[in-house]
Amino acid sequence: MTAIDASFNANEKLPTIFPLIDTHTHFDAPVFDVDREEQIQKAYQRGVRHLVLVGYLHRHFDRLYVTKEFINKQSHAISEFSVSEQAFKQKEKPFNAHIALGLHPFYIDQHTDEHLENMAQMLNDKRPLAIGEIGFDTFTDEMKQPDMVAKQARFFKAQLDMAVSHQLPVMLHIRKAHAEALALLKAHDYDAHELGGIAHSFSGGEQEAKAFVKLGFKLGVTGQVTNPNAKKLRRAIQAAVDTYGIECLVIETDCPDMTPIMCQVSSGNQSALGQSPDDEWGDAPAHNRNVPANLPYVLGSLSELLAVPTETLAEQLWHNSCSALRTDWRYPA
Repeated sequence: MTAIDASFNANEKLPTIFPLIDTHTHFDAPVFDVDREEQIQKAYQRGVRHLVLVGYLHRHFDRLYVTKEFINKQSHAISEFSVSEQAFKQKEKPFNAHIALGLHPFYIDQHTDEHLENMAQMLNDKRPLAIGEIGFDTFTDEMKQPDMVAKQARFFKAQLDMAVSHQLPVMLHIRKAHAEALALLKAHDYDAHELGGIAHSFSGGEQEAKAFVKLGFKLGVTGQVTNPNAKKLRRAIQAAVDTYGIECLVIETDCPDMTPIMCQVSSGNQSALGQSPDDEWGDAPAHNRNVPANLPYVLGSLSELLAVPTETLAEQLWHNSCSALRTDWRYPA
């Protein structure tokens, strides 16, 4: 097992870091254009071995593939001395990027039927790892309007249909609409027990957490778990684990969002995807931009919350991620 030491924050030292999978990122966003190469190196040094680039707007789909190609080229530049002997012999890339394609419910007013058709064609031509992020979002009064909810439901169903047709896992974005999402999922042919899937950045309560796991989804845990005041979330995670074990969890950064509390350098937790999609955080480095290298903070806080040794949890999360994404990535020895 490759172990790396890193700083927990400016004044603290992280425990040994183990290989990790960042199951949800927006690392293709322009906010990373200035230092993406540097952030790849830092993520690798912190233990990240795979990350998923997740789609949300059709016009950015091509950018996902450009970013994936860039990352994979940079992976070859990581010193072979940093790669385990076994991985080097097997010619494994030390750092790997993957793609999920999806039309995000928060931007439902920008999506068109043509976008659905083009996405369906891309699934044929450039098969991604997963479909996402898709789902329901009624966070604002505007999003609660009947026409908006109806359009979200139609796009959600259409993308679930694609997942079934292509036998791909989905990444769910569910915000202030867990009951509606659960009802739709229970009525649909999509079977997460068979196809996998992640309830990304889970934000519901205890019963909702257990309901999604019962349907076969893993719960995506972000930097929100590092906040001791996130009591509802922490109780929900504990309740799901009490019922289903640590096998029900995966971790993610959701970068540049969801910055762990110990990494925040200014007040507030501005959302990259909550702004205009054309802005995408603008000069975000001056704020609390999250990065893939912060993933160990999520692992550390989750380990403390569940009273599970970090090494045990890290390896189980790796296998959970592979199960959720229907991959067979080897856990680095």
